Amino acid sequence: MDFDKAREVVSDLVNVVGRVVVGKRSVIKHVIATLIAGGHVLIEGPTGVAKTLLAKSISRAIGGEFRRVQGNPDLLPTDLTGYYIYSLDGSKRFVKGPIFTNILMFDELNRTPTRVQSALLQAMAEYNVSIDGIIHELPKPFHVIATEMPVEEELGVYPLTLTLRDRFWIKCYTTYNRLDEEFEIIKRADQLYLLDVSSIESVVNLNEFVELQRFIDKGVYVDDRVIKYIAEVVNYLRNHSLTKMGPSHRGSIFMYRIAKVLALMDSRDYVIPDDVKEICESVLSHRIILVEEAEVEGKKVHDLISEALKRVRVPKE
Repeated sequence: MDFDKAREVVSDLVNVVGRVVVGKRSVIKHVIATLIAGGHVLIEGPTGVAKTLLAKSISRAIGGEFRRVQGNPDLLPTDLTGYYIYSLDGSKRFVKGPIFTNILMFDELNRTPTRVQSALLQAMAEYNVSIDGIIHELPKPFHVIATEMPVEEELGVYPLTLTLRDRFWIKCYTTYNRLDEEFEIIKRADQLYLLDVSSIESVVNLNEFVELQRFIDKGVYVDDRVIKYIAEVVNYLRNHSLTKMGPSHRGSIFMYRIAKVLALMDSRDYVIPDDVKEICESVLSHRIILVEEAEVEGKKVHDLISEALKRVRVPKE
């Protein structure tokens, strides 16, 4: 795949999904960029704001298989991964769980116990699952788009383990649409209430999508000055006096990868600092834990990231 083809594909993906999901252009762009970069997405927001519709639309646009899991406290790891059925003659048959798909929509992930989160962690990190001691490879591509209920708005949630949270490349926040957008949503109600994405045509097939992901490796250039800028922003946050736990090295890697796709979306074969700034908060916010004194000072993670972007010197041309 060459640059022109890659640029055309990413543009078509954003436009096709944007014709079904009303508004939320920034969320659509960042989610698609993350999947192309190779990652997984965590979305936080109220119910009924098109999170599932977004995941289904992207899956159809890339010609992939879509499956959905509803998080609840009774969910077992085998409900996600699958299980073996043993016969009296000693034979066994494997029943695949919903995790064997291309796009897995995991609704209300933080309503599931930690043992289910651990099963998902292996899949996200190693792209396989272990069942009765046997490793099963997942299809490629494999991406998780999970939703998280705000802790302050929902009882009975299980906070995500730090290790699992760190596996999500970005965390997006979405909310209700504007009045003019809701007008358009209501006009489409006969299709949207069924989450109908049949009008979406596949922009690529799965093999072409994987080829696009590989193109990102060498098809978009990142200058050493931009790489240093990423490292300096992350280290500023990591060493801040109000930071109890700073971003991991994964945060730096993921920001680098997603910035490449944002450059491609802007018809460039090179990354600029603005690409890093655009995705910085979505990549880093869920990886930072503040000290108790931060609340006393009225500081939030958003404030520290804004401070870092203002104070870290931006490389010039």
